[in-house]
Amino acid sequence: MEFWKLLIENVSEFLVEYGYIGVFFASFLAATILPFSSEIVLTGVIGAGASYWPCMISATIGNFLGGMSCYWLGMLGKTEWIEKYLKMKPDKLEKIQEWLKGKGAWTAFFVFLPGVGDFIAVALGYLRANIWVVAITMFLGKAIRYWVVIEALFKFFKLQEYLA
Repeated sequence: MEFWKLLIENVSEFLVEYGYIGVFFASFLAATILPFSSEIVLTGVIGAGASYWPCMISATIGNFLGGMSCYWLGMLGKTEWIEKYLKMKPDKLEKIQEWLKGKGAWTAFFVFLPGVGDFIAVALGYLRANIWVVAITMFLGKAIRYWVVIEALFKFFKLQEYLA
């Protein structure tokens, strides 16, 4: 466990140094099943004085592409790959698939949710949900999520400046 903690801390510091590109890659990695938080890098970059819109764009696009990569892996339909590389248990994937069957591709909006988002993306791909509906709703969900996070971070740093 210490190895992962140290690795994540070092990778986070490295990505913060790369600014918007770091935010993009952190957001991409966080949208896969890797135990990574893009918010840590985003906080560091914004704390270093980054601009609002480049952060918003790089975080949203990175996270969207990461989510779509999970969709694509599900679309390949190889459950052994899903289990091996994404560390998803087949029974949990089946449970999410059963839940999604009557709901449709619009559920991709909720891929931003921690814990279940990756399963939703993979299951939608496995079920061959309409890629256009998945892409649009997933993008909207992730954009709204980052809008909320970035707004909160900017307000926090402004408050810090005010209190200093």
